[in-house]
Amino acid sequence: MSKLTQTKSDSSTTARVYDHPFFKSLIKRSLRYLSAGYPVHYTGPSGIGKTTLALHVAKLRKRPVTLISGNQDLKNEDLIGAHKGYIRKKLNDNFVKTVRKIEENVSEDWVEGHLYEAVKYGHTLVYDEFTRSRPDTNNLFLSVIEEKLLPLYGAKKKNSHIEVHPDFSIIFTSNPTEYVGVFETQDALLDRMITLPFEGMEEEAEVAVVVERTDIDKANAEKIVRFIRQVNERSNNDKAKLSLRSSIIIADIANKNNYPVDGENEDFQNLCMDLTYFHMDVSTDEQTDVQEMILEECRKI
Repeated sequence: MSKLTQTKSDSSTTARVYDHPFFKSLIKRSLRYLSAGYPVHYTGPSGIGKTTLALHVAKLRKRPVTLISGNQDLKNEDLIGAHKGYIRKKLNDNFVKTVRKIEENVSEDWVEGHLYEAVKYGHTLVYDEFTRSRPDTNNLFLSVIEEKLLPLYGAKKKNSHIEVHPDFSIIFTSNPTEYVGVFETQDALLDRMITLPFEGMEEEAEVAVVVERTDIDKANAEKIVRFIRQVNERSNNDKAKLSLRSSIIIADIANKNNYPVDGENEDFQNLCMDLTYFHMDVSTDEQTDVQEMILEECRKI
């Protein structure tokens, strides 16, 4: 379901992450594009902080922030709003004792959708994982972006649309199309946004994210990130590369269980194997070789 949120203050650790040149550049470019009236689209593997960055950028715009989470059940009425029943108002006027006047009015109860509210009042909208919503639902955003109008389909309103507030802006986030539950986005919508891929993040930037997300120390974060990168480099399956999320989970579990980040430690070896082997999608005849490769890289830590 869609949801509304207000951003909170960034922690000092998060602020340090965004001081890294990779993120500083993304933030600077994003704010410029949004100020010029263009939507921004962050895309990349799950778990690398797209939503967190989107909310951070939204907060920097000094406008209220609305967060909508994409899903296949999201409908126009969730975004625009709908009539949710009736409101009955009854007035019993007995001001003059000998005269009793009763008035009763019944009106439909209109509940504004989150997109309607954001468009009307000039919020910064973060549409998280928008490709999990059906394309016919996302078509609504074409008019919002191109014509600066929000159509009120089926809203039983006198007006057929409302105008988009001049301070309204959108930040989209998405996972690659090969992820489960992701719909292919129509070109007409993609052509109207500026896409900033998170792929190709420098090793130093990945280390900063791991430290921020897990509180592990930088030296150990560097070892884990380097391990995942080496496994990816030696993998023959280009379609099943490990994401930054693998580094984050290994670091988090090792930190919480006091595992030494040491390739000769059995607990740490098992953790690395459990977090990498299954996701590499290897064939039966490759299983032994891949497991040995993972252990070999782990022992280098």
